[in-house]
Amino acid sequence: MTLRTTRQMTRDVVVTGLGLVSCRGEGVAAHLAALEAGTAPATDTERFAPYAVHPAPAIAWDGQIPKKSDQRQMEAWQRLGVYAAGLALDAAGVKDDAAFKQGLHLVVSAGGGERDYAVDGAILTGLREAADPGAYLNERLQNDLRPTLFLAQLSNLLAGNIAIVHGVTGASRTFMGEESSGVDALRIGAARVAAGQIDAVLVGGSYNAERPDVMVIHEMGGYLRRGGYAPVFARAEAPGFVLGSCAAFLLLESAASAAARGARALARLAPVASDLTRREPGRVGASLAGLWSAAGIAGPDAVVSGAAGVAPVTAEEAGALTRLAPGVPVHALGDLVGHGLEVVAPFGAALAAALVAERGLREVAVTTVGHRRGEGVMRVLAA
Repeated sequence: MTLRTTRQMTRDVVVTGLGLVSCRGEGVAAHLAALEAGTAPATDTERFAPYAVHPAPAIAWDGQIPKKSDQRQMEAWQRLGVYAAGLALDAAGVKDDAAFKQGLHLVVSAGGGERDYAVDGAILTGLREAADPGAYLNERLQNDLRPTLFLAQLSNLLAGNIAIVHGVTGASRTFMGEESSGVDALRIGAARVAAGQIDAVLVGGSYNAERPDVMVIHEMGGYLRRGGYAPVFARAEAPGFVLGSCAAFLLLESAASAAARGARALARLAPVASDLTRREPGRVGASLAGLWSAAGIAGPDAVVSGAAGVAPVTAEEAGALTRLAPGVPVHALGDLVGHGLEVVAPFGAALAAALVAERGLREVAVTTVGHRRGEGVMRVLAA
């Protein structure tokens, strides 16, 4: 076990802004309403059959990305992320505060970008008849792909677009690596605020699930659920995740910084604990027990779980949560918005903060167990 946690918490870290986008719509109110209604998420079972997907909602991008030129040069995952970041800045009351944003740092967790399928198809077709396949492939890759699509659109492009569109000009960090990258984005962002290195940081990520290439990638690993939606903890007959297009950003500040500008502290984020274990029988449950203790969780009012629905990991998590939080309501993100990989931890933390701020919960535990690696646990408290 390689447990990591941020113990050097010298200042309280509070959440002052939330930005959420998913198949449920946008904003905190829409997601809390959907959670309380308990209805199944919007699900598209046709475009990628036999796999389902929870699609992004119709969004008027102008609300957070006013320039059409900016909208056009971004792929869907970037638009989702930039939009959610804008919602968080709006909610925190700093959208028009240029001085605040000049010193605002940024931590983003996101995967690679999106393929240009038309170019891919043309290259593969031409490759069949090429006299020199190697030379042909090199030439086409250099000339046919836009620079922003080369190297799979690295995740720092999302950070760059947030900086350009919203004027967030502090230092930025980006993380890739599926669910665990979201855990580390929160862990490191919160640690820097707590240690007094910075006063505020915008943390989050985005994911576009509506892509044939990601279906191929995850099907090769056997991680996709076949058929329609079913609750995450009730997929034993057809285990796997249903991907969801989503984005989540949180504005984290020191309590002193929030108080100085008269901002409402929605919730307090305690130390984030993370681990990386081999997927051997029993290891996930043991890891969660260790992380639960490291995060200081004793008696939460609710648990927000990032469980993916993948066997046998999800069953292990369910068993662990029964032991760690008996009788406590468990809300699976996959039942609310689908599985968003790098976005799971930020979305879970944001939903927990919303439950604390808007529904009066005292403490919410958040778990993030990767579908094939990485675990994380965090504690979100009333401010």
